[in-house]
Amino acid sequence: MDPVTEDVLGAVGPRLRALRRQRAITLAELAAETGVSESTLSRLESGQRRATLELLLPLARTYDVPLDDLVGAPRTGDPRIHLKPITRSGMVFVPLSRRPGGVQAFKMMIPAQPSPPVPAPKRHEGFEWLYVLDGRLRLVVGDRDVTLPAGEAAEFDTALPHWLGSADGGAVELLILFGMHGVRAHVRSDRRGPTRGAPTPRNPEG
Repeated sequence: MDPVTEDVLGAVGPRLRALRRQRAITLAELAAETGVSESTLSRLESGQRRATLELLLPLARTYDVPLDDLVGAPRTGDPRIHLKPITRSGMVFVPLSRRPGGVQAFKMMIPAQPSPPVPAPKRHEGFEWLYVLDGRLRLVVGDRDVTLPAGEAAEFDTALPHWLGSADGGAVELLILFGMHGVRAHVRSDRRGPTRGAPTPRNPEG
């Protein structure tokens, strides 16, 4: 095996572990979603098991990423980022960042509805920052209930129950930054994470 190929395959395990932790998924949960045993996944991440197409394909499907992202194969000269929208609870999230771990950037699109939705707050660890591109966003954080038009931004600690949606039933587009727990709570699933603190939302225009 040539040195370049060996280096690429050797980096697969740490890359898979970083991606799983960034998505806040346990080995048991990943095994249930992919059909690959927990012990095999553990050995794959630690480098004790060689990565094969049979193992990587279900992982790529579960993580909703191209196979190249799992193996870290060199790009072939195309500078474009191929965005893959994710739909959750009727809302569309377009990932704008590619690297696993850390803060993740999304464009979020809330479709128009016949009437404004009823807030259903959730909470998890971390912070969120958002900027409204179009429409009118209703943001509920704890006992604060504010409406943000296009061009306004907000930042808040997500340990307090929070919810966002259309203020008037119209479509809304925004940019939003999530930490690891935010991605899991809003994009990956509806499960709640552990809570911490009692923050206050901050609106730079307010």
